[in-house]
Amino acid sequence: MMASIVVFLVALPLCLGISVASGVPPTAGLITGVIGGIVVGTLAGSPLQVSGPAAGLTVLVWQIVQHYGVPMLGVIVLLAGLMQLAAGLMKLGQWFRAVSPAVIHGMLAGIGILILASQFHVMLDAKPIGNGIDNLFAIPAALGHAFSMGGKPVHAFGIGAMTVVVIVLWSSFAPKKLKILPAPLVAVAAAVAVCSTLGLKINYIPDLLKNPSDINNIWSVIQYPTLESLRRVFDTDVLMASASVAFIASAETLLCATAVDQMHQGPRTKYDQELSAQGVGNMLCGLCGVLPMTGVIVRSSANVDAGSKTRLSAILHGVWLVVFVAVLPFTLRYIPVASLAGLLVFTGYKLAYPKVVPKLLHYGKTEATIYLATIAMIVATDLLEGVLFGLLLSILKLLYVFSHLEIRVENNPQERFVALHLKGAATLVRLPLLAAELGKIPPGTEVRVYFEELEYIDHACLDLLTNWERQHETTGGNLEIEWEELSWRYHRRRNKAKAAAG
Repeated sequence: MMASIVVFLVALPLCLGISVASGVPPTAGLITGVIGGIVVGTLAGSPLQVSGPAAGLTVLVWQIVQHYGVPMLGVIVLLAGLMQLAAGLMKLGQWFRAVSPAVIHGMLAGIGILILASQFHVMLDAKPIGNGIDNLFAIPAALGHAFSMGGKPVHAFGIGAMTVVVIVLWSSFAPKKLKILPAPLVAVAAAVAVCSTLGLKINYIPDLLKNPSDINNIWSVIQYPTLESLRRVFDTDVLMASASVAFIASAETLLCATAVDQMHQGPRTKYDQELSAQGVGNMLCGLCGVLPMTGVIVRSSANVDAGSKTRLSAILHGVWLVVFVAVLPFTLRYIPVASLAGLLVFTGYKLAYPKVVPKLLHYGKTEATIYLATIAMIVATDLLEGVLFGLLLSILKLLYVFSHLEIRVENNPQERFVALHLKGAATLVRLPLLAAELGKIPPGTEVRVYFEELEYIDHACLDLLTNWERQHETTGGNLEIEWEELSWRYHRRRNKAKAAAG
């Protein structure tokens, strides 16, 4: 019960803020939260994960809304949910986890930068300029313009900045007994109190609605798909948009589920079941024309920290959202938009902070390079192109690793001794190179193969060495392979990987 209340208090401001950042009515996120709690919470394969509107999809949803309009958003989300359900039923859940961590973390960091850049303008009671890089470079000019004008933009910026400061201070210094109140809720409540006391004339949630009176009935934002919009489901661009939502939502959900599994000792995630549950949830969100959902790490970690043991807390948090919108919707009219933008600016900063780089460096500079390149591509172009670029780099790295082999030969003719130092990966692709070097070794020579810098050797190359050894021994020669060294290097790499993961 207590865990469900904590999750509800965390989810409430995030549902509103993510809706604002996505370019849809603020109350649309609450409906997604209800579906994510009650429906997905009941069907979930991850018992302690909590689903709802996610910061990771805001940029993509905003692009969809700008390009297709809100009415088509529901169709795209409906189709994305159908893809997720099909993937879950086809047992493809584990495959979504096969995406390189460098790409996933790069995607999240790129999303963080885009959220921060766009919501900084909203924190000035203005609209985002355009794409990510334009928003980012326009921040200094927007700040200068706001302070030169004074009045409304400065007041809004003050409320947004105060929201960020309160979140930081509450997270760091709040008494332990009071930390049951999540920092985002405390920050938004403080902003409401300051705005009400000072009577600030800035934008509030009703100002984002076409009809401000709709604030008393959040269900008015529901837009069911029309026959005309459903006819477009086979358009190439609509299919691409749906596949993008499905892929990113699934990857973020299953990454979150893996992280949640590491936080508790209870039942582990059933990935195919979780993917199917997310598909059902997004199909319902699409039918209602509201935001798509994913598993969300902020709500899920709050759920675990609050002592939850079963999925009932996720279900009940959806019930409390229903109770709130049924009994207290009028309170939404007092929430300043700048405060929600400040909450999202802080969320974007946390996503963008490169805390994962030291862990990636444990696996080599290439992983960190893929991470940074994915971020740069997302900010410079868009989310889908950035992710595809990161995946391409990962594939190219994999091809290089499994096709690159260097062989250094040390020849001592006086002692009739040859040393072969292998570096890289000895695979079937590079077998002709290894065979050619072995063919150059004079008969009757003592040969030793060193594996200090070898990352991998496959059966084909081992078979080549074994057959060549038998043939070489007939000439009076000898082949010595450092098997113990190869085994030691394997276990050392395994232990380093475990240490980096820990």
